[in-house]
Parts: sequence; C-alpha cells; structure tokens
Amino acid sequence: MGVPGIDRYRFAVLAVCLTLVLGGCASAVRWENTADGVQGQTYTVRRGDTLYSIAFRHQLDYRSLARWNGIGGSYLIKPGQTLRLYPSGNTQQPDTTVARSPSPTTRTPPPARSPTRSTPTPPSRPASPPAKPAIAKGQWLWPVRGDILRAYSERSKGIDIGGQVGESIRASAGGTVVYAGSALKGYGQLVIIKHSEAELSAYGHNRKLLVKEGQRVEQGDVLAEMGLGPSRQPLLHFEIRHNGQPVNPLGLLPRA
Repeated sequence: MGVPGIDRYRFAVLAVCLTLVLGGCASAVRWENTADGVQGQTYTVRRGDTLYSIAFRHQLDYRSLARWNGIGGSYLIKPGQTLRLYPSGNTQQPDTTVARSPSPTTRTPPPARSPTRSTPTPPSRPASPPAKPAIAKGQWLWPVRGDILRAYSERSKGIDIGGQVGESIRASAGGTVVYAGSALKGYGQLVIIKHSEAELSAYGHNRKLLVKEGQRVEQGDVLAEMGLGPSRQPLLHFEIRHNGQPVNPLGLLPRA
C-alpha cells in the first residue's frame, strides 16, 4: 500500500526541517573558530603572551596589531584583554563639519575671497613605502649547522635543521628578544628576536632557553639548546619574518 497523503506531507516537512538544522550547525562550525583562543577575528590574551607572539601566530605585523587596538609604543598587553586582528572599518578621523549643528540658512552669499590672499593647500604626503630589509642577503648567520630536514613552504613557514639534542642554537643576527616561552602551539620552547622594525626571526623546538625577554643579543650569541621536534627527532625550526610575513630563510642565509 502507498503512504497516505498526510504522512507524505509530514515526511516532507520533517526532511526540510532536518536539512535546515544540519545546515545551520555546519554554518556555526565554520563561523566559530575557538582554536588557540581565537573566536572570529579577535584574540583573548593569555598568560605568557606578548604582542609579538600574537602577531607572529597570526602572520601579522606587530605594529599594525598595536595600531588596530590603540596600544602604545610600549606594546604592553595583559591577560584577558581582547585584541582585534583586523583594522577598524573607519580609519579616518570623523568629519567635524558633519557633526556640527546646521547653521541657519541665509540668503546673503559669502563674500568672494581675493585670489591674491588665498593660501594654497600643501600637497598630501605620499604613504610611506614598506620598510626594506635592514639585514641583506648573506648577512644572516646559520643558527645551527645541519641537514635541512624540511624545506620552506607556505605551510611550514620556515625550515627545519637537524642536529643533536643539546646543541647550541645561535642568534642569526643581532637584536632584542621579544618572546621566550612555550605559549605558541606547535613551536615548543620558542625564542623570537626583533632585528629591526620590520624583521623578526624565530627559533623553535628547543630543549632549554638561555635568554629572557627584553635581553639584547648579538649575532652568534647562544639562545637555547636544541630539543626534539614533533616527530621526536632533534631539530631546530627556524623562521624569518618581514613585516609579519614569512620569507624563505635559504634566500637570506649564506650558502652552506
């Protein structure tokens, strides 16, 4: 026997409702991303974070991140603080003439200005070009000597260099330690050095850190001891960032 008409109608309604519910759940899963404390396009500061480490995690320029969140030149943040990971929609100052109350309408036209007294408007200054690398190709030092276990790619963001557990990891260039800790998932014990306003280098999967945040280091200074990577193999994960974006270290390091 066939299904009564009323039963077919109820079945169709149930199928449509089920489809909408599942579709709504799928959308919620895609929209809400709670990994690493990120929800949408914001980040909640955790203990041990620095502005540099947060910018590093999200491939952002730390200066832009500070500007978007009204953070001063000290770049100080505190646990529980919510940071926006994108620029605000309106970056220009509001037009004060719009905010004022409208003036009463008058029929008397304003007097014409004399051309001889008019003040020319100075030309607007062009936007500053992106900062050029302060350290040229060949001026970087290998942080450790060993086989390249993993080449640079968009996914790896750096290179993995093999070696021995406990081997000294050295600063590839001089700068200031802006992060030393293990709060960044996937990097283990990590050191980040700021070399210039545009350039950072990172040294991950260490066994022991030998420097502290705020410490000044020179090229070749020992930063840490090599540890084990995710595959339990001794290695150093090494990255160079320019304006927040990863670059291939092999294009800057001297030939092996």
